[in-house]
Order: sequence, then structure tokens, then C-alpha cells
Amino acid sequence: MARRLSLSFSESAVSDLEEILAYFKEQASPDTGRRLVEDIIAQTERLALYPDSGRVVPEFGLEQLREIIHPPFRIVYRQEKNKLRILRVWRSERLLKLP
Repeated sequence: MARRLSLSFSESAVSDLEEILAYFKEQASPDTGRRLVEDIIAQTERLALYPDSGRVVPEFGLEQLREIIHPPFRIVYRQEKNKLRILRVWRSERLLKLP
């Protein structure tokens, strides 16, 4: 069985998730937003077990900076020895800029 890494979210990633919820609430579809955020969080929990399953972020080419695509979002994370930090959750068409 794979070893589970410690998982945390940056302030910017939490803000991204809050913006997703707010957007769908404005669109009169809060349940859709909630389900989408739940799906994104489930994907991050999988990453804690399989951190190498994401691809290297093309804009940076750094081995420890990876992403998975959960359409229409990019879940960008940094892998360290025993930790995984979710950095951003952005729409996939946006170019990545890290805080």
C-alpha cells in the first residue's frame, strides 16, 4: 500500500475554491458548485497517496511542481519529501502564476 503524504492547502488554493463556490451561487446553482469543490478535494486526497500521478506543470518544468486536470480546472501542487501542498485551483485555460 502506498504511503500517504501530509496534505495542506495554500491560502490561494482555499481562495480559489471559495471563488468557485461563489461563482456557482451567483449562477443560481450552488449545488453544482458544492459538488465540483467536493470532487476537487477528493482528487487532492488521491494525490496524497499517489503524488507522482500528476504531470509536471508545463510553464515551469520543475519536477516537484505538478498538476492534475479536473475539467475545467487545473489542480496545481508542490510535492516535498513527506508533504503535498495544493497551490492553486484554476480554470485550465489560464496560464499559471504562483503567489
